[in-house]
Amino acid sequence: MGQVAWKGLFLSLFDYKTEKYVIAKNKKVGILYRVVQLSILAYLVGWVFIVKKGYQDTDTSLQSSVITKLKGVAFTNTSELGERLWDVADYVIPPQGENVFFVMTNLIVTPNQRQATCPEVGRTEPLGPQTPTKPGVRTGRGHLGSNGHRKDGWKSASIPDALCYKDEDCPAGAAVVAGNGVKTGRCLKDKDSIKGTCEILAWCPVEKRSKPKKPLLANAENFTVYIKNSISFPKFKFSKVNVLSTDNESYLKSCRYSREHPYCPIFILGNVVQWAGSDFQEMALEGGVIGIQIEWNCDLDRAPSECNPHYSFSRLDNQFAEKSISSGYNFRFAKYYQDAEGVDYRTLIKAYGIRFDVMVNGKAGKFNIIPTIINIGSGLALMGAGAFFCDLVLLYLIKKSNFYRGKKYEEVKSSSRNSLSSPTLNRNQSPDQPGGL
Repeated sequence: MGQVAWKGLFLSLFDYKTEKYVIAKNKKVGILYRVVQLSILAYLVGWVFIVKKGYQDTDTSLQSSVITKLKGVAFTNTSELGERLWDVADYVIPPQGENVFFVMTNLIVTPNQRQATCPEVGRTEPLGPQTPTKPGVRTGRGHLGSNGHRKDGWKSASIPDALCYKDEDCPAGAAVVAGNGVKTGRCLKDKDSIKGTCEILAWCPVEKRSKPKKPLLANAENFTVYIKNSISFPKFKFSKVNVLSTDNESYLKSCRYSREHPYCPIFILGNVVQWAGSDFQEMALEGGVIGIQIEWNCDLDRAPSECNPHYSFSRLDNQFAEKSISSGYNFRFAKYYQDAEGVDYRTLIKAYGIRFDVMVNGKAGKFNIIPTIINIGSGLALMGAGAFFCDLVLLYLIKKSNFYRGKKYEEVKSSSRNSLSSPTLNRNQSPDQPGGL
């Protein structure tokens, strides 16, 4: 028995199978087949060719350059700086505008800092002006005098590593963690106080640890920024710029970006922040980050004039964390000077402001016969998959599936004439079944 089975398996290797077309007069399966065909055809034409433009070759390797230039002036009058006029050289960082630029809207100024010794943290109550002490000059053995000040009068909680009870808590030469200088070995405290703060060698006086109450440069809302963007798609040797080609020199001096003027890339900062869903005055207090997205989606089968930039704006920092200790955007920089004796001193500035990130992306497409043929071939393959699905329904899922299987599959032997004129019945087909539906 086993030999017969192995022999039949071996001989079946030399059988040849050819397709047999059977027209099944079954309306349900016929309707299903046409629905599948129409669905595949709609997908191929509507989605692949119209929406996704499957007949085009695409280039996503966009080459881009961004140049930014700001304009605007503001006037302030403060106790630290007096009357001052601010222009682009003062509030734009870095001065050479690229795809990232920073506009200062607020600041904390610590003037006349010199390298000397002073307390790491200040008092909870002011003692009057404190003059920095030159390195090596001591004012007393670990005391600054009582002067009627209350007990524990130091803001040591703001810098825990600066808290001390005795001189041994301030080892000389050790840097203060999250502080401003290096410990000198002295613990400074009032006469009647238990705890105090370490004396440090640093730029004194140290920066005031207070947040601004209102934006100093509130008028920055009316400043303008010019964003010039040049792009190129090297595969198609196509390039364009987002500025209108005109000989009118006054065009860029008078226009502002809008839907009516898409090729006037001059934006009012207040509008940019508003389009990003934020309020400029609230954001200017402690700073933040705004993203300016420029999208180029070009169909090069059309005229070059229809390849236009599309702008979108969003806030990139966490706008829902205004009360968080990590909210806002700021950094420090200093301006250095020399006095008549040649000693360096500086003005420390903690700058708050809005950072603008200009991001450019896009793609271009152009007709090419190769992706067209590939997508048409994929569609035809899907048509074959639809026919295969309908075969499964016809041969296995409907009530008369045994009858249809008997009509579709038959065995023909060339050694028998009867087999040519009268097909062999499938073992699943009953001789009593009708020849049709």
